[in-house]
Amino acid sequence: MLTVDIQKQLSHFELNIQFSAANEIVVLFGPSGSGKTTILNSIAGLSHPDSGIIRLNGADLFDGKSIVPIQKRNIGYLFQDYALFPHMTVWKNIAYGMKNEAFAKDLMKELRIEHLASKYPSGISGGEKQRTAIARAIATEPDALLLDEPFSALDDKTRKKSHEELIRIHQLWRIPIILVTHNHEEAKKLGSRILYLEKGEILEGYVKKDGHTEKSRPFVTS
Repeated sequence: MLTVDIQKQLSHFELNIQFSAANEIVVLFGPSGSGKTTILNSIAGLSHPDSGIIRLNGADLFDGKSIVPIQKRNIGYLFQDYALFPHMTVWKNIAYGMKNEAFAKDLMKELRIEHLASKYPSGISGGEKQRTAIARAIATEPDALLLDEPFSALDDKTRKKSHEELIRIHQLWRIPIILVTHNHEEAKKLGSRILYLEKGEILEGYVKKDGHTEKSRPFVTS
């Protein structure tokens, strides 16, 4: 369980966010500059809220006084540009931070990138980079996974395949996933819940039930 209840003064507004996530995909949806990436960065430890609490599986990562370092949070983060190491092969990128080699290799098979093991990021496609980045994030066996618009640079066909792969990975690795997207159809397809943000606040929350979305209180898990 991931619980986020944070406040942070940004340049044009105050971020004031409260939500929780069980083993589900929670989508943060809203216009650019509404605070979505700041939320991800705060959960990851790249940014520090002014006040509040961030708790993962009963452990406080931030409580307004003490801050758990990034490397000790056990959180996977997939950046928008994937942030692969250009001087490392696909395998070495995935092996960086992995906890179990057999598990990492199984991930490569699951994501259909085992044939790319010896290639470098400059020699693979955008979709292959994206799958490599997901494999690298999951290979650390995180307690939560953060995705910042991971599909925005992909063509429609590759994006559709990537959606299916993310759903399959989540079914295998049941952890909280927080996904930022600007694509409404993507949000509806992937999100167990959708939180609509504007100027640092959650305006509405929707939960998926029987293939349909219904309004819900944002802090309540599905």
